[in-house]
Amino acid sequence: MTCGLWPGRRSGKRMALKWLSLLLACFIAGCSSPKIPPSTSPSTIRVMTYNIHHAEGLDGKVDLLRIAEIISRESPDVVALQEVDKGVLRTQRRDLPDELAALTKMTCVFSNNFHYQGGEYGNAILTRFPVHAASNLHYKMLQPIEQRGLLQVVVDFRGQKLVFMNTHLDYHRDDLERLHNVDEIKETLRGYTGMPAILCGDFNDVPGSRVHAKQKESFADTWEKVGAGDGYTHSSAKPQKRIDYIWIAKDTPVRAVKAWVVESDASDHLPLVAELELGLPAKPR
Repeated sequence: MTCGLWPGRRSGKRMALKWLSLLLACFIAGCSSPKIPPSTSPSTIRVMTYNIHHAEGLDGKVDLLRIAEIISRESPDVVALQEVDKGVLRTQRRDLPDELAALTKMTCVFSNNFHYQGGEYGNAILTRFPVHAASNLHYKMLQPIEQRGLLQVVVDFRGQKLVFMNTHLDYHRDDLERLHNVDEIKETLRGYTGMPAILCGDFNDVPGSRVHAKQKESFADTWEKVGAGDGYTHSSAKPQKRIDYIWIAKDTPVRAVKAWVVESDASDHLPLVAELELGLPAKPR
């Protein structure tokens, strides 16, 4: 008798070899850097930001399984994902947010920033916590270029409301778009008075830039607080830039505990992870 997954001996062997290869590749991608066990403190939250490049790795292959394996292996509570496809031709019209939710066993909130190849393209947030509210702000772009957005969710972190925001800013050399977007992020933050707030994303700018300096007026850079080394996340083939960030809103009861970069070739960016500790409710801004 043959199993329903393997209709015959020859096809069964091929299928088994295929899945074995997938699992092996997934294992290798996830094990490229040592796993840091999650904190057992009830006040600690683990956060990841990851530009997944529509799940296309350095080998040119779209492989969502290895992206999901990296996420699962790092055990984050909340994940900010950029460059996510939904129904796009280049990724076979697949619903990547829905698939990632199933693979990681997390709730996924997706935001479309613009239509591309017959589908949607934007940011997503995966979370283990109940989602109270979700919204997406389309930035007021100054030039006729790719529309960018700020995805926001309010989650229930063990009885306390927590704001988690995710963005991907413009990449052009001229930083006027990014500077304008930072102003809009600051204005959006005012709408969450009294709530702990965390912001993640690909800012396409480096420490010491005008964008980084302006962002630090309202947020603390987690890597500057607790990171060790250069914290480079791009490009993953030969990391030379720190452009992916986990920010903590100032005057908010969140403290950075540790941060690290995960080695992988599953995207052109490396994932950035941080453990944060939440304290007492924030004072009104």
